[in-house]
Amino acid sequence: MINEDVKKEALPRLKKIEGQIRGIQKMIEKERYCIDIINQVTAAQRALDQVGLRIMKRHIESCVTDAIKSDGGGPMIGELMETIYGFIR
Repeated sequence: MINEDVKKEALPRLKKIEGQIRGIQKMIEKERYCIDIINQVTAAQRALDQVGLRIMKRHIESCVTDAIKSDGGGPMIGELMETIYGFIR
C-alpha cells in the first residue's frame, strides 16, 4: 500500500507531469520543432520513471519485506522481478 509520504510526494509530481503532457500536446498543435518536442517527451518519461521508482521502493520496503519475513516471499519476489523487467524495457 502507498503510505502518506509517498502519496504526498507522488501526487504533486504527477500533476506537474500532467502539465508537461498538456504542453507537449500544444507544441504538436503549434507544429513546434521536433527536437524540442522529443526533449519534452523525454523529460516527462524521466519524471514518470522517478514516480514509478519511488513507488517501487515503497513496495519493496513494505509488501516485499513483509512477504519475505512471513513466508519467504517467493511469489512476491517473482512478481517484483516481472515488474522490474517491464519497467526497464
